[in-house]
Amino acid sequence: MLAMRERYKFYQLQMKNIILLIIMVIASVSCEQQKNKLDADKAGEERMLVILDSISKKYGNDNPYSPQSQLAYFNKEIERADTNVYRKAGMEYYKGGILLQLGREKEAIETFSNIAAVPRLKGTEVYKQMLPDYALAYMRYGERTNCINHHMAESCIFPLQGMGLHHDETGSQKAIELYKEVLTKKPDDLASRWVLNIAYMTLGEYPAKVPKAFLIPDMGKDNSGITVKPFIDVASDFNFDTENDAGGAIVDDFNNDGYLDVITSDLRLGKGFMHFFKNNANGSFTDVTTQSGLKKFTGGLNMIQADYNNDGYTDILVLRGGWLSGEYGKQPNSLLRNNGDGTFTDVTIQSGLLSFHSTQTAVWKDFNNDGWLDLFIGNETTDSHDPQPCELYISNGDGTFTNLAKQAGCDVVGYVKGVASADYNNDGLQDIFISTYNGMRLLLKNEGVQNGVVHFADATRQAGLDDIYVKTFPTWFWDYDNDGWPDIFVCGYDCDNYPIAYTTAAEALGKPLPDASKMYLYHNNHNGTFTNVSVEAGLDKSVFAMGSNFGDIDNDGYLDMYLGTGNPDYKSLVPNKLFKNIEGKKFVDITTAARVGNLQKGHGVSFADLDNDGDQDIFEEIGGAYAGDVYYNSFYLNPGQNNNKWISLTLEGTKSNRSAIGARIKISFKENGIERSLYREENSGGSFGCSPLRREIGIGQANIIDEIAITWPATNKTQVFKNIKPCQFLKIKEGSNEIETIQLKTFDFEKQHKENNMNMMDMSAAQHAHGE
Repeated sequence: MLAMRERYKFYQLQMKNIILLIIMVIASVSCEQQKNKLDADKAGEERMLVILDSISKKYGNDNPYSPQSQLAYFNKEIERADTNVYRKAGMEYYKGGILLQLGREKEAIETFSNIAAVPRLKGTEVYKQMLPDYALAYMRYGERTNCINHHMAESCIFPLQGMGLHHDETGSQKAIELYKEVLTKKPDDLASRWVLNIAYMTLGEYPAKVPKAFLIPDMGKDNSGITVKPFIDVASDFNFDTENDAGGAIVDDFNNDGYLDVITSDLRLGKGFMHFFKNNANGSFTDVTTQSGLKKFTGGLNMIQADYNNDGYTDILVLRGGWLSGEYGKQPNSLLRNNGDGTFTDVTIQSGLLSFHSTQTAVWKDFNNDGWLDLFIGNETTDSHDPQPCELYISNGDGTFTNLAKQAGCDVVGYVKGVASADYNNDGLQDIFISTYNGMRLLLKNEGVQNGVVHFADATRQAGLDDIYVKTFPTWFWDYDNDGWPDIFVCGYDCDNYPIAYTTAAEALGKPLPDASKMYLYHNNHNGTFTNVSVEAGLDKSVFAMGSNFGDIDNDGYLDMYLGTGNPDYKSLVPNKLFKNIEGKKFVDITTAARVGNLQKGHGVSFADLDNDGDQDIFEEIGGAYAGDVYYNSFYLNPGQNNNKWISLTLEGTKSNRSAIGARIKISFKENGIERSLYREENSGGSFGCSPLRREIGIGQANIIDEIAITWPATNKTQVFKNIKPCQFLKIKEGSNEIETIQLKTFDFEKQHKENNMNMMDMSAAQHAHGE
């Protein structure tokens, strides 16, 4: 018996050793696999960086927004012209324009003055062409010396007033002299007339001192009839005001602490890098760009975020090459995986997303309802002999993708500038809308999975979306009137044929506007068709939007929108626009009252409650395409418009994609005894700029939310939660009947801004007292 016990103990010990050995082997294999994966990730990222560097070096000066090589060419041509006054003047005229693009305004002024100093050139064609640019050079010089070198919160906010007026008046004064000469010779030059009036405004002399013949009356006058508390640009208080060329913006929580971070990009491949501002959860932000690994990644006119691999962390897709034709535009996008430790890794190659096309627009959606996000990318075809078809990357369910655009029937060829996705016919399948610079708009109806592949059909004509043929840019789906059916917004953008300053002046003077400058709103008729209601909604106005997005600034439950305006032309000094939604019936321009009309080029836009006080603020990435058109980002702090209530919802998919993108939300409540329902979809908003993947929803004066109904995208099943108190941050997990309350601190950014301003004023006074 004793021997049997000893043998049993021996066998037990042997079995433990075997199990331990197996565990060690498994752990060793797992460690080896993890090491191999890390090695593969590192190798993939290094290869991607080599590709980006190679493209930057090879084509860096060979694109329309990189004028360095052109400057060298014109310098040589000026030397060759020798004593040929007219040829030399022509080359100097082009050189002056290049110097302006490079941000070398003083040299541009000197170059133009060389032409103006030659008596025999007066009245010649080159002199007439040069004069508006000569005036513009001085205008740009004024902007440089005031709005950039001495940037203030009110700099370039239209209408200009207070600290936004120019202290160094030299640039504007000289510009005024020259513009008056221009308009005397050519009074119908409305673009020059617009900039002339702006120049007077920078000196505080508009409208009183503007010559009557050149005056554009009531510029910046608030005709909205709406009471709005002005927003405050507090970007400098948090060092958000980095100097950028055009780029994208994302506001979201990248480390899962509940607090919103800010990430921006810059289109300059090889030069313009991303910025990552981490929310410290104490009312401050830290620039962790270098530590996060994002500083390595340059270029990218736009970005979109999502948890593509369902690991619980929000990742980033950087989109490159937008607007750039030829070989330089063929830049790869970057999928940046969030590692969950504050760092990101480029996994583009490993994920199967490596391709070389020009783009700035894409959308994440689960098009086949398998619980994994897919990716539709709208590419830009500028040469019919070199087609760049759109791409549809279907997730393989393991962090990799396969491009099935051709099989799915969505390999569209066009100059695509904006894409959006929603279930427009409420059949449980995500559809696609495409905006193009060719003039066509396309609605692709999702017909479900056929022969193992999701399939799309062109429903544009059937839906009534072929009513006009104009170039368009930003777009989105939204339910602007809260009827439960997604509507479509798209903005005209034909700045090649219609200068933005010209159409802005024309609108102010009551002149007819080209269709290509206007906004378009299509109401969903609930039967698969749409009706153009732009005129009825008050949106048949000139805007030329680029970066733009939507949100609810006053928590009345109706979605408003902020539109970043502009184009590369330096004369495009037109205000970015904020439109308020009036009960889902019309939109009113409240830009002046809200003090958000930045005159510089507006790109990525995000609506987000960054201070956790319940109302949405607006972040905007600002800067033009040329090296000389860098500008500072803006963070417009909402001071709180009223005492309306709100609810903030963070959704987590389980059977559906982890980000819950595509989930439909219905909020039902009574306001002043009247039953209301609001409808939202989980997404990041418009096609150029990203709001956070949490729903910040205004509910007016409701004291209780009767019902929150969430329809999850993968299963199309609806969960209902009743009797919810407003003014909370909540998290809802698919399949769970429990709602998690998220406790977040509220920050008084306005108080911080006032304290910072006082400190700046004290420092300025001290410097003045010491004669500095």
